[in-house]
Amino acid sequence: MFVAGVDGCKGGWVAVFRHAKTGRGFARFAQTIAEIVDAPERPAWIAIDMPMGFADDALKGGRDCEKAARAILGPAGRASCVFSAPCRAALAAKDYPAANARNRKAAGIGLSKQAWNLFPKMREVDALLRARPQAPIFESHPELCFGRLAGEPLRAAKKTAEGRAQRLALLAKEGFGELPAWLELFPRKLVAPDDVIDAAVVCLTALRRAKGTAERLPVQAPKDRYGIEMAIWR
Repeated sequence: MFVAGVDGCKGGWVAVFRHAKTGRGFARFAQTIAEIVDAPERPAWIAIDMPMGFADDALKGGRDCEKAARAILGPAGRASCVFSAPCRAALAAKDYPAANARNRKAAGIGLSKQAWNLFPKMREVDALLRARPQAPIFESHPELCFGRLAGEPLRAAKKTAEGRAQRLALLAKEGFGELPAWLELFPRKLVAPDDVIDAAVVCLTALRRAKGTAERLPVQAPKDRYGIEMAIWR
């Protein structure tokens, strides 16, 4: 049985697969999230660093899962790593000004440009979940996952030399000794090394989900109007 961790990248998506029993792993690039769901390995669980489940109204401070994530990362000064997902009306907007206006109209809350840049990928995952509600995909967040591995949130940012070294060391202890080689597998115009690292750490959350040891934030997670869970797992 395989599981997978996925992160969005410039060219599409990068996935790190791992066999739940043997520990065998590999990285793969995909243009669509459906390619990963329908991969020959048929992963039992797929953790994705992407918001899933959108409230009808913009919520101050974001969804409950985002508030819970910031509460964990905040003491290490890493709360800003978690941005608030847009409301569903904003997700359907054609441009940033319209999306920002819809989010603001819903609850007086603006929309970050970072969130807007991820709209195509959020829409892609949302469309797949609405068409295939049984798809084994769920939301995760790399910084929460690294914090669980380390026992506390990492203070060094992932783009610093110290931060990358910490993350690679933590992943090596979990059996991802080949990860440094995987960072060089893909053209940088398609996949950045950080994308592969993030995919690897959320892959471990997919493994925990398969073993029944993953943690859900919040514990009692609400669902949106389409029955999609609004939760972040680690």
